[in-house]
Amino acid sequence: MKEYKGIIIACIAGICAIICVTIMTGNLVSYKKTSGGGGITATGSASCDFESDLIVWRGSFTAYGTTTQEAYKIIKRDAEVIRKYLLDNGVTEDEMIFGSVRISQRWESEYNEEGYEIGVYLVGYDLAQEIQVTSNDVDKVDAISRDITQLIESDVEFTSDAPEYYYTKLDELKLQLIEEATVNAKERIDIMAAGTGGETGKLLNANLGVFQITAQNTNSDYSYGGAFDTSSRNKTASITVRLNYSVE
Repeated sequence: MKEYKGIIIACIAGICAIICVTIMTGNLVSYKKTSGGGGITATGSASCDFESDLIVWRGSFTAYGTTTQEAYKIIKRDAEVIRKYLLDNGVTEDEMIFGSVRISQRWESEYNEEGYEIGVYLVGYDLAQEIQVTSNDVDKVDAISRDITQLIESDVEFTSDAPEYYYTKLDELKLQLIEEATVNAKERIDIMAAGTGGETGKLLNANLGVFQITAQNTNSDYSYGGAFDTSSRNKTASITVRLNYSVE
């Protein structure tokens, strides 16, 4: 009888062990399917070419006089010449902003026959002022920025900066690209899951990449923190989305 009881106890213990192993194995498989460290991960991307709809152009002009009054008279005249030039070319008063006048002293050194400096003298004053034009008429301002011959011929000491190009609907474009990149990443995950005989489960994790704006048809480098090109009128915007899904 004792031997019979021992056999029964041993069978019960074996059955319990099998049940425990089965439960643990099932939990392990479930964990691998749903944990953030498992599943399938894919990166989707989206890009779009677009044209800038806002231009910012800056220029500066200088004047020199032996007195501040003389220098200011010259730079005031030059400012009016520039204003008339811009108005004649279709720029409105609202689109142009003249900055404040900056003034600095000009000094010259005097040397003796041996080449030693014997004195420093104030000889005049240099004045400088900046003009900024901001407009949605990109063609108009773009053409003006490339041809300042008339200003130079009017004896204006004018320096033109390269125009900067922007896009006023950038937020809308970002949302569009995020949606497209997300769809692209999900499609890749579905294909990989189907290829392994499984099905896409729950979303475990999602990461948004940095927004990149580069010049069109160039070898512009992407930046770790995101590129934002302002030197080109025609640009390309791109973004990436990284998704991690469980597999059923």
